[in-house]
Amino acid sequence: MINSEAFIKRLQKVMEYYGESASSFAEKISVQRSSISHILSGRNKPSLEFVLKTLTAFPEVELYWLMNGKGEFPAQQKTTQEISSPTPPQNITTPNPPKTESIQNSLNLEVNNNKSIERIVIFYSDGSFKNYQN
Repeated sequence: MINSEAFIKRLQKVMEYYGESASSFAEKISVQRSSISHILSGRNKPSLEFVLKTLTAFPEVELYWLMNGKGEFPAQQKTTQEISSPTPPQNITTPNPPKTESIQNSLNLEVNNNKSIERIVIFYSDGSFKNYQN
């Protein structure tokens, strides 16, 4: 659950950063002016739709920062290169993707003859990932 008062402060910071009034902010994210007013007054909590519209209209706003204050605002833009091919940690080498059978054997997975591993996704602590597909 989010802290409403802290969310309101972060939302006001976004509005100030872009020089938006409540009316212009509501127009940019395609919500009614009353929605902004109710959220800013603490009467209502933001809906998922409201948050997603804010993130779409203002790409420098990070989800985790907006929701719980973790991260930074404005967000650092990641390049396509960083997103699509993250660099692995220095102490780990990236081998060729292992064969499905060896993965199943090393993890002692019970796989019936009609099923096999389709893909494996490794998530790194910096938010990047590596996808291995069969």
